[in-house]
Amino acid sequence: MEPSAIIAAVLSVVNTSRLIVHLFQRQMQRNRARRQRQLREDMNSERGTDLSQSTGPRLVDIMVAMGHVDPVERRFWARETSTDWWDRIVLQVWDESQWLRNFRMRKGTFLELCELLSPALKRQDTRMRAALTIQKRVAIALWKLAMPDSYRSVANQFGVGKSTMGVAVMQVAHAIIDLLLSKVVTLGDVQVIIDGFSAMGFPNCGGAIDGTHIPILGPDHQGSQYINQKGYFSMVLQALVDHKGRFTNINVGWPGKVHDARVFKNSGLFRRLQEGVYFPDRKISVGDVEMPKVILGDPAYPLMPWLMKPYTGALDTEKELFNYRLSKCRMVVECAFGRLKGRWRSLLTPSDLSQTNIP
Repeated sequence: MEPSAIIAAVLSVVNTSRLIVHLFQRQMQRNRARRQRQLREDMNSERGTDLSQSTGPRLVDIMVAMGHVDPVERRFWARETSTDWWDRIVLQVWDESQWLRNFRMRKGTFLELCELLSPALKRQDTRMRAALTIQKRVAIALWKLAMPDSYRSVANQFGVGKSTMGVAVMQVAHAIIDLLLSKVVTLGDVQVIIDGFSAMGFPNCGGAIDGTHIPILGPDHQGSQYINQKGYFSMVLQALVDHKGRFTNINVGWPGKVHDARVFKNSGLFRRLQEGVYFPDRKISVGDVEMPKVILGDPAYPLMPWLMKPYTGALDTEKELFNYRLSKCRMVVECAFGRLKGRWRSLLTPSDLSQTNIP
């Protein structure tokens, strides 16, 4: 065969191959475009929204205006849950006694609390879901703190998810710490407190101090440090209260194994009392002795010029009278802790309480 004939045959084969490849590629492009067009049509038919990318009126809006289709409200992405109990019963039907029994406060107090916490709790709706209202978020937290219910039970009660309920509790707790703690837990009018304790039998007293244990679940890290002398996991709360049992200073977070005296000596309250800057400098004369402002503690606390504790050992009449008056004034802090005991227990479920042997 002539070389020219061979070259012509090869070129013919190459050209035919190129044509086949070109036709095959064009067919693949057509198929891909058809699939993408079908996918867009399916998505638009499912959503019923946004059929145009232009800045002008959307096609669906034009169709609604012409009466060809009915307007459909955009639905938020969320699991269907019932909120009738909160919206239609609690907010509209419950009386003051029901609010006090379940939320530990009247409805007016609840609404005022929501208003105070609103700067930290206000949230915006998103395209995916509607934000919980401030009132509902605060109510979830109060219900959990007031009732010995599990997270799942409270979530079902308010018609929210379990994780949403847990986040709401933490958000409200942080908001209270950030916005209200410094306003509520404060010394107030010292002279009113002194007059109150004087009426109870102890002069120039600015408060009563004690510690109590808040039950917790055993932590994974250094759990043995949190087992207190009664055998359950806890954190120590140290509190100074006034003559009406209102907290004026708190310190919380030490492991349950730590002694009250150690917690006290490492607190800011101890340093300020030691430096003489916590109370205004005002002494009174008792007999021939100048008496500074003092606080009252139990035998676990150290005896200081500004901290009085009961006598121990053999007691005469005067020492017994002193102990009686000191004990009577210290009852206010015991009562304050007693009011909180039920709320701390409510943080744990009944199964948790049985596992940790909490009294």
